[in-house]
Amino acid sequence: MQTYETVRCDREDHVVVVTINRPEKLNALNEQLVRELTAAIDELDNDPSVYAVVLTGAGDKAFVAGADIEAMSDMTPAQGKAFADKGHALMNRIEQAHFPVIGALNGFALGGGCELALACDFVYASDKAKLGLPEVSLGIMPGFGGTQRLGRRIGPGQARELCFTGDMIDAEQALRVGLVNAVVAHAELLNKVKEVAKKIASRGPVAIAQAKRVMVRGADVPLPVALELEGQAFGQLFGTEDQREGMKAFISKPKRSPAFVGK
Repeated sequence: MQTYETVRCDREDHVVVVTINRPEKLNALNEQLVRELTAAIDELDNDPSVYAVVLTGAGDKAFVAGADIEAMSDMTPAQGKAFADKGHALMNRIEQAHFPVIGALNGFALGGGCELALACDFVYASDKAKLGLPEVSLGIMPGFGGTQRLGRRIGPGQARELCFTGDMIDAEQALRVGLVNAVVAHAELLNKVKEVAKKIASRGPVAIAQAKRVMVRGADVPLPVALELEGQAFGQLFGTEDQREGMKAFISKPKRSPAFVGK
């Protein structure tokens, strides 16, 4: 893979751990980091042998503590809009990748960090994690998708309260409102998320890619349209080597684990 200054990619078979690597700035998002993370996800998405990605932050304090306030402080309206566009492109790229992206929130996930977590397919949090959208305390608002994805994840009432107050919540509160899937002891977080990613990678990768695609696309269309997307994808999977291998393994005597090839 290409080498990046602000992003590190470590591969273990079909799983890649992508680490946001600006620990001296609590992994705050600046234009370089947004650009490099987008490029890294794009590069991984062009590799069909990548079956799952874990997204986490370097250091022991932050997943992503937000956007780089110093870098944003002198932006003009046009520059602010351009920065938001780049953030939207990154979040969309994560959502549209063929592999599931699991967030491993190892500390602060504030502002752009919370928005990055919302773009992940699902999220596990350290018991030390703190989440929130504090942008209104700076005289701005979430600009990387937070006003839209948070309500879709936890419901409009809870989302508006968090957005309008700018309050920060702990991992247990985030679990209660459905913002994270699980809370894990801090020292065990990355191993736990990698374990889940490896389980996903052991399943049919073409099937998972299709399931992700129809779940993302189906979320914003009428139910009959979404069901048609599902039906088409379901049917297409019966033309794959993985379907034949998976079912052959299931009915074999004795039953065996399938050897999926991603085709």
